[in-house]
Amino acid sequence: TSWDIKLLEIEICDNPQFIVGGASRTDICQGDLGDCWLLAAIASLTLNDKLLYRIVPQEQSFSEGYAGIFHFQFWHYGDWVDVVVDDRIPTFNNQLVFTKSAERNEFWSALLEKAYAKLHGSYEALKGGNTAEAMEDFTGGVTEFYEMKEAPKELYKIMLKALERGSLMGCSIDSLVPARFETRTTTGLVKGHAYSVTAVEESQQKESKVHLVRLRNPWGQVEWNGPWSDNSKEWETISKAEKEKLQQQNAEDGEFWMSFEDFKKNYTKIEICNLTPDALEDDKLHKWTVSVNEGRWVRGCSAGGCRNYPDTFWTNPQYRLRLLEEDDDPEDDEVACTFVVALMQKNRRKERKLGANLFTIGFSIYEMHGNKQHMQKEFFVSSTSKARSRAYINLREVTQRFRLSPGEYVIVPSTYEPHQEGEFILRCSYSLVQFSRVYFTTPMSDQPAPASTGEESEEDQQFLSIFQQIAGDLMEISANELKDVLNKVVSKHKDIHTEGFSRESCRSMIALMDMDGKGRINLQEFRHLWNKIKQWQGIFKQYDFDHTGTISSYEMRNAINDAGFRLNNQLYDIITMRYANENMNVDFDSFVSCLVRLEGMFSKKWCHLKWKKNIFINILHYFASTILILS
Repeated sequence: TSWDIKLLEIEICDNPQFIVGGASRTDICQGDLGDCWLLAAIASLTLNDKLLYRIVPQEQSFSEGYAGIFHFQFWHYGDWVDVVVDDRIPTFNNQLVFTKSAERNEFWSALLEKAYAKLHGSYEALKGGNTAEAMEDFTGGVTEFYEMKEAPKELYKIMLKALERGSLMGCSIDSLVPARFETRTTTGLVKGHAYSVTAVEESQQKESKVHLVRLRNPWGQVEWNGPWSDNSKEWETISKAEKEKLQQQNAEDGEFWMSFEDFKKNYTKIEICNLTPDALEDDKLHKWTVSVNEGRWVRGCSAGGCRNYPDTFWTNPQYRLRLLEEDDDPEDDEVACTFVVALMQKNRRKERKLGANLFTIGFSIYEMHGNKQHMQKEFFVSSTSKARSRAYINLREVTQRFRLSPGEYVIVPSTYEPHQEGEFILRCSYSLVQFSRVYFTTPMSDQPAPASTGEESEEDQQFLSIFQQIAGDLMEISANELKDVLNKVVSKHKDIHTEGFSRESCRSMIALMDMDGKGRINLQEFRHLWNKIKQWQGIFKQYDFDHTGTISSYEMRNAINDAGFRLNNQLYDIITMRYANENMNVDFDSFVSCLVRLEGMFSKKWCHLKWKKNIFINILHYFASTILILS
């Protein structure tokens, strides 16, 4: 379809208004874009003015201070961002193609949709989604999912309390047949379609009480036609005062009431977005404290997949969680802490046009005692998780509530399959003051001294003989000469896969050992270098499990650790990108080059230069650039 892009003020109507008579849920009517999930969230947003006007600053208009632009704010992976759009809107036959208001000259909802499309790259990117995504992008909250068939007995109370504390809610009916998405049932409900939950009430009938739920279809029409629908006989069983309290209206506006029992029977799942402290300033509302950690899965280093892949699962990022206080609930005798873990993958919707799809993600939680290091393979092979996400699923976010005893735990987020690279954020929400922190290690060196028997082996003697032949009377060799010496000896080791040391590797070795800055090394320096290479060779063989002459990039963490270097996750990621080949393997030349680079990073000479003239260089940035920059 060919659309026109028209200016609101001039070409669509004579008297455009940003908001007419206050923003309300009737201002949201879905157009030709399949983004009912977004509009259901916007409708829920209108129930709370403080939330709404943070996203949609209300001082904007088409008159005073008008400059042809409007700005909106969204929570975007941990930060609040401002998105600016102009006032051009897609139209067809002078009608808005996408979201529109019931008021022909009101445009806040259409412009909000445009800003959200810009945030994610295009209108096309908004086709198909989950209401929880938009609710979180509007609030920074954490969403909990409830499947109706597995819902807790106290679901009604949960929904009631959620609205009382300002949470947003949405629900939907799953359709198992894609061709039947957004098809209307005989009851007036629509499968594969998102609805807003706009109220939960208890109403007094003549002889009993009834639990009611109010919902809204973002189409702005097509409503439930069962009990408690518009004009149904059930409304005759309550008083006029009750009707006024419920704001009951007989109008084809997409909003309707139904009993809680019918709600559970007809809908498949409900999403409740709990607010965070920065979403509202109203102290009367019960809010959550949220700890946010950013991370990434790097192919060949920290993209280890799920527990089905024990050889690599342990390499996934790991986060420490300390539960310090039990729940403050006098009716609960169990000593436990309640918290919610949410794992969100980043930017997959925006990158959809590049072929990116949502990964299947999940997480596991293990109890640990005092260990401050990255947990190893043996720990996970011998330990059972204390809790985990219900399933690995291809949603933007996987969320679950847990109750565990006070103590220390490690959370391991992962994709289902290994080697899948992407960014994520891991959030932990709790209502009591607790402490969560990410695993982090300050880079340090604790290298073992090269082993020495006091006697030179036949290979050592051969090595020294070659050195003396090449060095001549000066008894010093350059990088090119060192390359010849090393390759003559290493070529005899058939169990090490290498095409020989490169000139760049040898230049790095010279730079490491050359204390006087001549660009050459003498016999003593050469002996020291050769002892280190022999030590590293032993470590390399130890991790060559399949005897291919290479080691897996996933084993580089342990191999580097055995060589005496303690690094953090970011540096391990950089090392993998720098030294592993396309098959995620590291050959001996690359392994030695890496360790030479690390030794140079931690040498006293470089540590001195780092502080010279009172210039402070962030140690992490310094180490990262040292690894990436070629000698």
